[in-house]
Amino acid sequence: MTAPPPIHSTTRDLLDFIHASPTPDHCVAEVQRRLEEAGFVGLDEGERWALEAGRGYFVVRGGTILGVRVGTAPAAEGGLRLLGAHTDSPNLRIKPLADVRSNGCFQLGVETYGGLLEYTWFDRDLGLAGRVMLRSDDGELESRLVRVDRPILRVPSLAIHLNRDIREQGFKPNRQQHLAPLLGLDPSPETSDPVGALRHLLAGELDVDPARILTWDLSLMDVVPPAVGGQRGEFIFSPRLDNQAMSHASLVALLRAEASPATQVICLYDHEEIGSGSATGAEGSVVEDLLRRLCESEGPGAETGALPRAIARGATISADMAHAVHPNYADRHEPQHMPRLGAGPVIKINTQQRYATTAATAGLFESLCKDENVPYQKFVNRTDLACGTTIGPIAAARLGIRTVDVGNPMLSMHSIREMASSEDPERMVAVMTRFLERAKLPV
Repeated sequence: MTAPPPIHSTTRDLLDFIHASPTPDHCVAEVQRRLEEAGFVGLDEGERWALEAGRGYFVVRGGTILGVRVGTAPAAEGGLRLLGAHTDSPNLRIKPLADVRSNGCFQLGVETYGGLLEYTWFDRDLGLAGRVMLRSDDGELESRLVRVDRPILRVPSLAIHLNRDIREQGFKPNRQQHLAPLLGLDPSPETSDPVGALRHLLAGELDVDPARILTWDLSLMDVVPPAVGGQRGEFIFSPRLDNQAMSHASLVALLRAEASPATQVICLYDHEEIGSGSATGAEGSVVEDLLRRLCESEGPGAETGALPRAIARGATISADMAHAVHPNYADRHEPQHMPRLGAGPVIKINTQQRYATTAATAGLFESLCKDENVPYQKFVNRTDLACGTTIGPIAAARLGIRTVDVGNPMLSMHSIREMASSEDPERMVAVMTRFLERAKLPV
């Protein structure tokens, strides 16, 4: 039997990227680290900027990060090339008052974030990660990232002997009652603990006094690292492919691209999985704020009214993972539009504008694929099924910029453990890079 082909370095790098990014805040930190290594300079939104042609910058706002390489021409003349993706994924989030003591066990109260498949979180080895807010002795606030990358939590299933109806009625967990993970055993259930098990855990991880801990944004996470799988290494098995895979592709494309007359921007938003309606989501002002400052006050060739001109000479590739045809559920797919794993990027189309793609923007993406000899596919939802949406229509409506919605095909979307092709990551990066470097776009 012949040896499987080598895995592309872009795929290996994607797995490392996802492993470093258990939460949106960690994802932003990893993107920032890589941008800084490449010479990009961080910008403070509260300060004045003086942006230089050809230089790279980034802006962080919560779980959102924007990276920009200023064009060699003023934005109003060279136009804009935007890549959009999102950093968040469906998961279980820990409540503010999280400690639960029940029947001799320590548990944590959780709530669902986004449209996760709850059943995939049962009987998994879980850690936790996120951001913790601390208070110093002099009253100053400090923000710290934390990651407990070992199996400390588990949501146990109920034994079949006590739940025989599951075979006929299906698995229907109650989100309030049945999702609380076990953290440990309670040795003294009659004694109250004013600090709480979670604060003790966090204090130990951060090496601080528990009294300093104020609050947190914490998520449960699968502690099993991403992996390449399949008979010949065809697959990626990983958490958070939706949508850190497209965040990674956008970042790699920006770092790989050469400076061009057009200003190149990656927009990695938070909160897509819950509708994008936040200060750090696609419905917020963060991208428009950056572009307006760049075009009209603090970038090379800035002039009043330059942003609409830059937008008219620009376009966005909105990248969010796409539905591959499921071989066990092929009837859930539109018969003429059944994207396959490993067959290239997917152009997503919906006449109700749940995707922002038009014939013109689809044609642009197809042309870019042909330039790079990359195969591509098209996805349309079954007419009798509701279509999901993404950041594309939201950002397009806010900026008024022409947009195409695309993504690499995947299975198990919104599971704790998703899968995709190991061949597709490099293909998407190649097309995105070509887009960023393209000097002129069709009218």
